[in-house]
Amino acid sequence: MALPASPLHGPAAAPPRPAGWKPALPALCVLGALAALAPVLTPYLTDLLLKVMILSIFALSLQLVVGMTGLVSLGHAAFYGIGAYVTVLASGEAGGSIATVLPLAMGGAAAYALFVGALGLRTRGIYFIMVTLAFAQMAYFVFHDTGIGGGSDGIYLYVRPSLGPIDLEDRRTLFYLALAALAGTYGLLALIRRSRFGAALAGIRVNEQRMRAAGFNTYLYKLAAFVIGGALAGLAGFLVASRDGVVNPEMLSWHTSGDVLLMIILGGLGSLRGAVIGAVAFTLLREVLSTHGLVGPLADHWQLTLGLAIIGFVALLPKGLIGLMDRLSPQGTHKGAA
Repeated sequence: MALPASPLHGPAAAPPRPAGWKPALPALCVLGALAALAPVLTPYLTDLLLKVMILSIFALSLQLVVGMTGLVSLGHAAFYGIGAYVTVLASGEAGGSIATVLPLAMGGAAAYALFVGALGLRTRGIYFIMVTLAFAQMAYFVFHDTGIGGGSDGIYLYVRPSLGPIDLEDRRTLFYLALAALAGTYGLLALIRRSRFGAALAGIRVNEQRMRAAGFNTYLYKLAAFVIGGALAGLAGFLVASRDGVVNPEMLSWHTSGDVLLMIILGGLGSLRGAVIGAVAFTLLREVLSTHGLVGPLADHWQLTLGLAIIGFVALLPKGLIGLMDRLSPQGTHKGAA
């Protein structure tokens, strides 16, 4: 007998079969290696890896929206920046508790994502892209042109949040928190992908009209994915504010949205591993191409060389770096794995 329908889920279907734990083994090994190496890393490598992990969370949050749901957004940086600004504003001059500041940062980003999604998801295609861009620019100018965000100079986080023995003033503690946040984000999205909800998002990405005809409320599914993606971007914003100790309106600009979109395209659309690999590759490319000691005078024009490098990658690897890794793998990869 078929399972009953619900307003959100529509006609129930059997959940996809789990892929087992083996596809996650490489990721677990990398996380374990990072945790073990943290005490011996130089300050430069600690900061670089911290940046990579934060951008990986940011890229994963957009992968849920773009790669898993098929909603191309050019305004995802708004949720990233709002999470960062809320972190600073909620901390105040005396600092705040992680238990309070983190939920506020994620909640603030999710609330704005709910507002943007509720209106924007009534459009589709290029119109949805333009609506998300417009709302992101609106948030950008709110912080840029008003005193709430310190204007174009931004605002400073004088005391980083803490919770008992967890004090983010300690760089190593922040490193471990970012590592745990990355593992949690990746695990959450992997569970979503294997759930009935994730199967519905995949169906919407492939053929939304057919999903509606089957009785699914595609608007609520897309809105839920958009809000979850916004909340996870707010988590990345919390971490970057805690790392840098300062936030400015450029975090909400369309350039930042374009950067994170390039990360998931570079890594491979639809793949969680691809989002992380894309964030790593994008960060390392920018780091190498902007370093005089490695590329000489070309470092003065790193934006140009970075753009050319990404064009080359996209032209030669239409499925992203994850596609290249799958082709080079002796056993291939289980289709649909994270």
